[in-house]
Amino acid sequence: MIPRPLDTHVNWKSDDVRDTARWTVTLTPADHRELDHALAVARSVSDDLLAIGREAFPLDGLLLKLRDVARELIDGRGFVRIAALDTARYGDDDLTMLYWGIGMHLGDPWPQNKHGHVMGDVTDQGRRITDPEARGNELGLIALDYHTDGSDLVGLMCLRAAKSGGLSCVANVVAIYNDLLARRPDLVAALYEDLPWDFRGEEPPGGKPFYTRPVFTEHDGRLFVRFIPQYIKASQRHAQAPRLSGLTLEALDAVSAMANDPAYNVYMDLRPGEMQFINNYHVLHGRTAYEDDVLHGIKRHLKRLWLATRSLKSRPATFDRVVQSHWARNRSVSKIAAVAP
Repeated sequence: MIPRPLDTHVNWKSDDVRDTARWTVTLTPADHRELDHALAVARSVSDDLLAIGREAFPLDGLLLKLRDVARELIDGRGFVRIAALDTARYGDDDLTMLYWGIGMHLGDPWPQNKHGHVMGDVTDQGRRITDPEARGNELGLIALDYHTDGSDLVGLMCLRAAKSGGLSCVANVVAIYNDLLARRPDLVAALYEDLPWDFRGEEPPGGKPFYTRPVFTEHDGRLFVRFIPQYIKASQRHAQAPRLSGLTLEALDAVSAMANDPAYNVYMDLRPGEMQFINNYHVLHGRTAYEDDVLHGIKRHLKRLWLATRSLKSRPATFDRVVQSHWARNRSVSKIAAVAP
């Protein structure tokens, strides 16, 4: 196929989103009262997140705001910050339940790994970047370059911030796609091809250690993006995986370089209780390096949701949950406790 410009109404640049108020939903006292009531209803049903759906987390006025958030994620800017849950009133378990309940009104839970985690932890889990099976949410302290996750939407909620650093960053991959298409259509075309992706040791039993999918896909006139260059390049450790061409490697590096260009990105310092939701098909995300102080009980810790949005009625087959379907056989919740000072 010949790539063409797509979703040009989403071509925001950093100057367009410099005002944080444009992408921040601030919770009001009325919202907090609704959330407190919803939490009480949910707790009366079960303390198990897996037993709590939308009907067990009733919202009213805040529901209308969340519907606007859902529209903004799919048909607008592609990222929203919600500020903030009441960390002075609630402990980790209640904050996680509140976050889960909000998430259930934005989409359906999507398993994040072979353990079937539908609520994940993003914190230093002792894994290192040199481990070929480590995943980004397990890596601590280092910066994570721009990428997408494996779902329609990804949400993060900050339980605790780092001692320093750890800024969250987002980049507009739609603008990157359209600008790169204007300059180097050959690079864009290379990323429309099926490419090998490393399964990171989480393939189906007896299955290949890699799968194939494109970075860019056009479907129903929309752009769909799945971009994790580290996983594509890591596929080359498997002898049976197709070899990446020089043009493909150049294309991957070009998208990464543009995402790191300040013209395309914006940074936010997520504070405890703040949530960030992102459209994985239109926005790349990453983080800066950070420092913890575990000795004094300071350790960066975020909770993560992957969600299948109900606002998107059609998506390419390769962007459905079929690739990770074996992850959904056992749904579970990751539970990593806070560090103690």
